[in-house]
Amino acid sequence: MLESGIILINKPKGISSNKVVNVVKATLHAKKCGHLGTLDLEGEGLLPVTVNNATKLFDYFLDKDKTYETNFVFGIETDTLDTSGVVQKTAEVTFTREDLEREVRNMVGEYDQMPPTYSAKKVGGKVAYKEARKGCEIALSPKRVKIYSFKILGEIEKNVFRFEISCSSGTYIRSIARDLAYHLGTYGSMQCILRTRCGGFYLKDAVTLEELKDGKFKLISADCVFNYEKLDLNDDEFFRIENGQTLRKEVLDGKYKLYNSSTFLGIGECYRNSLKLTLRLF
Repeated sequence: MLESGIILINKPKGISSNKVVNVVKATLHAKKCGHLGTLDLEGEGLLPVTVNNATKLFDYFLDKDKTYETNFVFGIETDTLDTSGVVQKTAEVTFTREDLEREVRNMVGEYDQMPPTYSAKKVGGKVAYKEARKGCEIALSPKRVKIYSFKILGEIEKNVFRFEISCSSGTYIRSIARDLAYHLGTYGSMQCILRTRCGGFYLKDAVTLEELKDGKFKLISADCVFNYEKLDLNDDEFFRIENGQTLRKEVLDGKYKLYNSSTFLGIGECYRNSLKLTLRLF
């Protein structure tokens, strides 16, 4: 049976993240698969796909920061905040390179970001983009996000610039295009997006779907997601913790990566020398 772990996929444009997951599952004949952070249909780049028991890692990966390369088009704003949408607003572009550099620097840090109307955000149990397509109003609320770095990579053509952005999980790059443009006195929309990093994973290590189908991939152990100290259990301890028992361990309070004979078992938490299994990955 295929082991559990993570496969880094270079997602192409025009295919949903869920479709990529289904391709991985079918190709590997896996029992179950998931992903660690969706990419829009037109987005491309790094998509970490979890296989079998590693699908339990989703909640542990929610707060991982990410890096993107993206193009912003200034002078227009669409209903979706990307160039696949319908243009709703236009304005002249009069800012200078110095203006752009200043406002890019000013956006580094935390701010309250309003999600796009066409997003997968849920409000009252309803998905925002589905309600928007029906013409329904939906009351979105801003979310505190953080931009760690924001770099101008160059001007692609008139009024189109390429950027590299590192940001907190849950940040919408399309909203950054809108907000940066407002600071510059115009409108803006995202033209394209490429994810190059997701937590400690990088696009350079990802494989295409064609390479996956040819067997040219690496199954990464789930333990690489965690920075906790390693704790080895003997066979008796493994048997007991596997059956839901709490172990007596003379270790500091905190979380640990648990192993038995070099096999990663999951995450355990110790409190007052009492260790219990909190995330089972075997």
